[in-house]
Amino acid sequence: MSPTPVPHDPQLEPGRAAMRAAVRGARVMSARRAAFVLGSLEVFGPLSMDLYMPLLPQLADDLHTSDSLAQTSMSVCMLGLALGQLVMGPLSDRLGRRRPVLAGVALFAVLSLLCAVAPTIEVLLAARFLQGVTGSAGVVIALAAARDMAEGVELARLLTLLGLVGALAPILAPVAGGQLAAVLDWRGVFVVLAGIGVALFLVALTLLRETLPPPSRHAGGVRATARRFRGVLRERLFVAYLLVNTCVGAAFFAYLASISFVLQGSYHLTPQAFSAVFAANSVVLMLGSLLNRALVRRAGTVRMYAAGTTATALASVALLCAVVAGLGLAVLLGVLALLLLCYGVIAPNSSALALADHGERAGTAAALLGTSSFAVGPVIAPVVSLGGAGALPMATTMAVATVAAGALVWTAVLPRLRRSRQRAGSAGAVRI
Repeated sequence: MSPTPVPHDPQLEPGRAAMRAAVRGARVMSARRAAFVLGSLEVFGPLSMDLYMPLLPQLADDLHTSDSLAQTSMSVCMLGLALGQLVMGPLSDRLGRRRPVLAGVALFAVLSLLCAVAPTIEVLLAARFLQGVTGSAGVVIALAAARDMAEGVELARLLTLLGLVGALAPILAPVAGGQLAAVLDWRGVFVVLAGIGVALFLVALTLLRETLPPPSRHAGGVRATARRFRGVLRERLFVAYLLVNTCVGAAFFAYLASISFVLQGSYHLTPQAFSAVFAANSVVLMLGSLLNRALVRRAGTVRMYAAGTTATALASVALLCAVVAGLGLAVLLGVLALLLLCYGVIAPNSSALALADHGERAGTAAALLGTSSFAVGPVIAPVVSLGGAGALPMATTMAVATVAAGALVWTAVLPRLRRSRQRAGSAGAVRI
């Protein structure tokens, strides 16, 4: 049987040519500058979680609360990062990208100081949720601004650069958190977070240029925003991308929530050895992004997306088999590295394809994409832990989620892409 023909990346409709020309006129940042600025704005998630993670027991003692409530301070921040994107994304479609980013980063710094002086766990939880909401501005608007500047293969390449910059945070944050824990208490770490917020505000103030010109912005209030959300969600192809994104996000958060318990509890790695392995895995993730950037112009975003999702599913099944068979730590780490390499290929192509037909409402579409990833974080961690914090629950969750993602790509995404191209009367197909 011959391989399934699928279309090249979808192009914008001719009716939007005027808007696209206006946006191109606003492209005043080089790809490297955009990658540095926008990639820096994507670090709020890992920084907000990893810097004070080693000090959670101390936080619980100081605020006279339980360990579970102390851990909840991480979940509510992630929830704020998820829900805040639903506000910040559409707001950037209305006001432009720059103003919401500056306001969000500034408020993130202020709320970090509020966390530092929180007298009770209740005040801390409220401040952490709002910290997540304000930090979400950088996460979602970075993606929307990238869509303003590029489309198709070039958008995938730009998002790869953003991912490379953003991937430094998961590598450096746990190491920095451990070092800060040696010299600061948990309140001092939040003061450091406030300082990082100020630094990122200055970066955005001096280097970030507006990518959405006034002619391309949307007027209207809540009803207009709701109509834009409905317009995006009525497109079945986008919903298919959204479901795939949620499944892949569930697998990735299962990895993040479990890997420390697996390696330190089941395989008895020291904290120092675990930090080294975690950093090495993040480097592998970056290598996957570099591989995608090198190949995507030749292969196209559709082919890279389908191949990356399929390979991730196969690697997850291999990981589950390795755990069940008890093949040992070396095999587990090798298969896990392969899985993360494939994940690095998926992420930029997934966003590029999902945003392809939503240049005029990129903030709204990016908000839905971001929320679909971040919202699974607070849910997946307790689900994985139901079976015990071990290798088998982690591997099972990752395998189920990635196989579901792969099945959705081949049964929902690719057929709809093909039909969309046929309806548009486009010619030519590529083979995967």
